Amino acid sequence: MYTLTKLTKTYRQGNRTVHALKNVDLTIAAGQHVAIQGPTGGGKSTLLQMLGGLDRPTSGTITIGADDLSQMPDARLAKIRAREIGFVFQGFNLIPTLTAQENVETALEPLGVTVEQRAKRATAALASVGLADRAGHLPSELSGGQQQRVAIARALVKEPDVLLADEPTGALDEETRDEILDILDGLRRDRGLTLIVVTHDSAVARRAERRLHIKAGTVTER
Repeated sequence: MYTLTKLTKTYRQGNRTVHALKNVDLTIAAGQHVAIQGPTGGGKSTLLQMLGGLDRPTSGTITIGADDLSQMPDARLAKIRAREIGFVFQGFNLIPTLTAQENVETALEPLGVTVEQRAKRATAALASVGLADRAGHLPSELSGGQQQRVAIARALVKEPDVLLADEPTGALDEETRDEILDILDGLRRDRGLTLIVVTHDSAVARRAERRLHIKAGTVTER
């Protein structure tokens, strides 16, 4: 479960202080599917970065379970990201010279998993997103939807508690978008994942159990 208390993030823009987040109080239950919407520049990506431990707040606290991400030493925070949080992005971020199997295996390297176990878990992860027969293909040999499935498998092979997705279907057509959403929904139910999706697409947001709107750093329920 996430708990955000008076979470604030500011930065300087010329002579101005810009509030990316303003005193956000928010609780997200374990296993919940949450969509975050709002205008460009409103704070969506900043909030997702905070949830993922990729950035720290200017003030306030953010906890995941009993762990306070805002005060945690960098080394401990890196371990939390590596083990407990999976990330999926719009741009796939696959390594072009590695096969689908190898791309998925890269997520396990920081965890000290043996080579044999990496291969076994990556194979299972690709099968879970319907790509068992594409394990040996390079990203250039895969469609956009297939590349995003590889990215999802890479995020899930760590067996995280939380999956954070930033516009995961933004580069896909509607049919492929719906296929990806079906996969994410099914994996969330099967694994008890907390799924948090940033999206501009209302069709994506409607699939969530809970919808949040963020504008000028302020979060409201929809």
